[in-house]
Amino acid sequence: MIKKLIRSFGYAFKGLAYATKSQLNFRIHLFASVIAIALGFTLNIATTEWLWIALSIAIVLLTELTNTGIETLTDLVSPDYNEKAGHVKDICAGAVVVAACFALITGIVIFLPKLILVFHHAA
Repeated sequence: MIKKLIRSFGYAFKGLAYATKSQLNFRIHLFASVIAIALGFTLNIATTEWLWIALSIAIVLLTELTNTGIETLTDLVSPDYNEKAGHVKDICAGAVVVAACFALITGIVIFLPKLILVFHHAA
């Protein structure tokens, strides 16, 4: 049972590695996550703000991973052009955009007032 559990984690990390290597957008989201985390530490954000940042990061990365999985499966089952397959891929990409907009708005709400104070005091 332990071997099976360890193996399942191996598959999960293999999937993360595949997404990181093959998906530019996933790498962009990872980079944005690192920036948000660095800003959080630099600006000493509150615990509740960390929770919102963590939720935003998780939602974006989860939707990007789901999008990648569904796109890969769609390409497998419909290698030739298919209008409905295109709709599936577009809808999944739309979900990523919604998640990214949520994360962006969350980041603006949390970081912008703090950045304004920092620049105001520096001036």
